[in-house]
Amino acid sequence: MAAPLVRRSVLTCTTSELPRVVTGAVLCKSGLHDVALGQNDNLSAYRRGKGGRGSFSGMVATVFGASGFLGRYVVHRLAKIGTQVICPYRGDPYFMKDLKLAGDLGQILFLPFNLKDEQSIKKCMKYSNVVINLIGRDWETKNFKFDDVHVKGARDLARIAKESGVERFIHMSHLNAQPNPPPIYVKGGSKFLKSKHYGELAVREEFPDATIFRPADIFGLEDRFIRYYASGWRRSLGTMPLYKRGTKTVKQPVFCFNVAEGIINSLKEPTAIGNTYECTGPNSYYLSDLIDYFYRCLRHASLMRSYVTPLYKMKVMFMSYAPATPVVTMDKLDREHVSDVLQDLATLEDLGVTLTKMEEQAPYILKPFRRYNYLDESVGEFAKPEPPPVIVT
Repeated sequence: MAAPLVRRSVLTCTTSELPRVVTGAVLCKSGLHDVALGQNDNLSAYRRGKGGRGSFSGMVATVFGASGFLGRYVVHRLAKIGTQVICPYRGDPYFMKDLKLAGDLGQILFLPFNLKDEQSIKKCMKYSNVVINLIGRDWETKNFKFDDVHVKGARDLARIAKESGVERFIHMSHLNAQPNPPPIYVKGGSKFLKSKHYGELAVREEFPDATIFRPADIFGLEDRFIRYYASGWRRSLGTMPLYKRGTKTVKQPVFCFNVAEGIINSLKEPTAIGNTYECTGPNSYYLSDLIDYFYRCLRHASLMRSYVTPLYKMKVMFMSYAPATPVVTMDKLDREHVSDVLQDLATLEDLGVTLTKMEEQAPYILKPFRRYNYLDESVGEFAKPEPPPVIVT
């Protein structure tokens, strides 16, 4: 049986819209290509199906940081629209196995890489037209400092993506990223926030058309915001140590589903090219009110908020040397008390995202940690926790 032929003269998009191909049929629809870049002689790379996990949209996305908290939601939503997803990993491949269920057979691929090995990075981007950088570090180690991950690593990914002809580059930063964050407990301010700021500049320098997302604290299952404050390691002697007892810190947490949806929508939005988006929730709260609400959900009769004492600082310094995952470090203690400040940039709502209120998710997220879980909720022994007051702006 003769092999099917591919017509090489059918072009339905302008020259400026052409991907990095020389021959092959290319059909441009809604900003997505009907064929994966560089794969025009491969019939299996052409767009097929009616949409959904069992189809192929023509988009091939490499998601760095796919095994992280936010990465799994991004991979899931990419696969849902028929994207072939390449998930680079640095650690044990068994940490990635659950992501294989996000898409159909052959749609979710895994490749080992190292952030300091450019050849492995190039291999991960070879057939991609979209690259998403979700790599981040909450604490420093002897192998990876904040600048190694957030600045140099981000610069290398953006530069290699540009050299590889990638069309869209998405970079994840932080809402409070700034060159001079306010010093609270760390001299000179949070190194994390500084590195996120310079990482943005590095990405813009290497890939000017990159889309940057600046999220506030992200909450969701297995997050490091709500569950962080529920941890016993964060407390001290039955109290919650906070800067000025949390009454001067304003937070605007955002739901993980909303951030993931915003990333996917930005890939379909031409105006998102070269734009920066601030990702926040619909409401602002004082940190003190959030802590009180969390512990109402946990069914604590009362929890005192206290000041950060020298004794607690010693505890945090000791925990910073934890061999695995430190719950709290001095840098995290410093940046968690930096108030969320918007800079009048585009938001998730500009990408068509309907924001989720924290009160709708927090009771479910905290359910595994609450007291008296063996009691039936339907009996009504515990009143529904009163939501935290919203700051009216």
